[in-house]
Amino acid sequence: MVDRMRLWRHDALMQHLYETAAFWGDKIVSWTNDPNDAFWLAQTYFMQHQYSRAERLLTRPFATSAPKHPSTPPLNLTNGDISPVEDKGKGKERDIQPITAPMPRLPMGPTGGPHDEHEGVSRLVDMSVACRYLAAQCQVRQGNWADATEMLGEANPFRSLESNGPAIPDIDGGIKIEASMCHLRGLLMLKLNRGDQAKHCFMEALALDVKCYDAFEQLVSGEMMTPEEEWEFVQGLAYASQAPQDAAFIQLIYTTRLRKYKHAEEHALTRQRLVDEYGLGDNPDVLFSFADALYANFRWSDCFVITTRILSLVSIHNATTPLHIACMYHLKHLHSKLFILAHEMVDREPENPISWYAVGVWYLSNGKWAQARQYFSKTSLMDPRFGPAWIAFAHTFAMEGEHDHAVTAYSTCARMFTGSHLPLMFVGMEQITLSHYDQADEALKAAYTMCDGDPLLMNELGVMAYNHEEYEEAVSLFQRALDLAEVTQSSQHSWTTTYVNLGTCHRKLKQYDQAKEAYQKVLLLDPRHALALGFLGLVYHLTDDLDNAIAKYHEALSIDPINAYVLELLNMALESAANYGLRELSPSFGPEQFKVQAARLKEKFIRLKPESKDLFDFYINAATRGVPKGSLSGPPESMNVE
Repeated sequence: MVDRMRLWRHDALMQHLYETAAFWGDKIVSWTNDPNDAFWLAQTYFMQHQYSRAERLLTRPFATSAPKHPSTPPLNLTNGDISPVEDKGKGKERDIQPITAPMPRLPMGPTGGPHDEHEGVSRLVDMSVACRYLAAQCQVRQGNWADATEMLGEANPFRSLESNGPAIPDIDGGIKIEASMCHLRGLLMLKLNRGDQAKHCFMEALALDVKCYDAFEQLVSGEMMTPEEEWEFVQGLAYASQAPQDAAFIQLIYTTRLRKYKHAEEHALTRQRLVDEYGLGDNPDVLFSFADALYANFRWSDCFVITTRILSLVSIHNATTPLHIACMYHLKHLHSKLFILAHEMVDREPENPISWYAVGVWYLSNGKWAQARQYFSKTSLMDPRFGPAWIAFAHTFAMEGEHDHAVTAYSTCARMFTGSHLPLMFVGMEQITLSHYDQADEALKAAYTMCDGDPLLMNELGVMAYNHEEYEEAVSLFQRALDLAEVTQSSQHSWTTTYVNLGTCHRKLKQYDQAKEAYQKVLLLDPRHALALGFLGLVYHLTDDLDNAIAKYHEALSIDPINAYVLELLNMALESAANYGLRELSPSFGPEQFKVQAARLKEKFIRLKPESKDLFDFYINAATRGVPKGSLSGPPESMNVE
């Protein structure tokens, strides 16, 4: 009977009939007092979310010997094995055929067996590491952080055992219970705001067993390590000794999840091997690696194509969905689809923090900062370790012009995600806006020590060098940013601002040919870039090519008609052109010839600028007095349009 009931319990668990499994499991424990049966009964309570009940079963005194007088003694109970009888008919003998239930035995962990047993009575948590781990899980679910920490210990108690360590594989080829305990200990450290200890716990869990993906996910998604630390740690794990047959695959699939700021060739080769050798070309996790690389390179449209494919395979992919939403934010023609997606996600999975993050991003795309902050805050409350919501929350302040609040929000994010350079970089950008150059230098240099492969960070360091009038250093940094962007094959259109910055530094150094080349590169990528047109006109102006300067100023004003600096530069160029034309007249001209030439120039000038015909007499008088109006021999400070 007991073995039949164990089979019922097993089938009920597999079919999610937890009440049924608990009902029959309770009777089994009453009859057998087997720690294995008690463990599975506690597992059943845990699956029912009856955490207090499961904890009580695991921590109360437990008699390890079978009761002498069970209240309802089963028939044919022999050492836990039930032998059902087969009736061959009236008056015929019966054949006994034992039935065994395929329930796994209680895992005992590295200690080998029960301990602290007194006179046949002991607690299950003292008899098995698995029971201790389950009890700690129950305490975590109930919010009893201190009790759970005491149950698990502040550090791994099995670290010094010879039978335990990264080079020792699990006996049955599964996942080590010690690794799972280290992972749970890391979660507790996060709850207790001990981020550095949590990081070491997750690293130890993954080192003990490379198959413990939960620990890997916490390290990577929580950005607890810098990109280079991630790379070195993951590549140095003991894959071969722990999973000799699957070592190459585990290493490849983990490598695809690492950040893409560096090792671009290695990432591309890893994805290619997973597609060619393992046939995972349509696997969501491998496709996510493609999408993540494209997003890091600012290729929003290409990334959106991949994320759309992933979400057509699975409705929710927690790693992909934030990328998908971000691409829809950057691509303005997809804002209406973002609205629909956010509604669908909230209706389908209201308990998922990403659903409310999508709502916040939609409000952000429409410039509704307060509403966006409300939903980003809700997302952070639901999942305090969801980084994109913290960053977006700070972005709302920056976009609204509340730069002091933005610095505070970015700084909070930097304390939570200690391995990410992005919050520190954004702090530096806000400090530049506030003209707090010392604080900006400090933040940007701290970000650079964490990640030296982000071209956007190189651009911001170049801006600071420019502000310090270190133009040679600024040229070097802007060029390095463009070189990094080229290595990662990012969208060149995203780097037009960096080309403009590079051209401006060359202009400051009076390297006009290089400046002209940089501005022309911008105009190849974006022919209607008003700033580049104005700066290119300024370069022509400084090199006394007034016709081209006037033409570029007019083009810039056709795009940005109210740019006061370009208007001033255009007036100066027109004045210089008028002066230059009149001063070239031969001194032998008499009054009549001068009037004829002046009339021709007046007609040409009025044709170019009809609204300023009354000013022509002023220009002529200035020329005849020899006053070089608008001379560029010493450019005034007002010409500094940057």
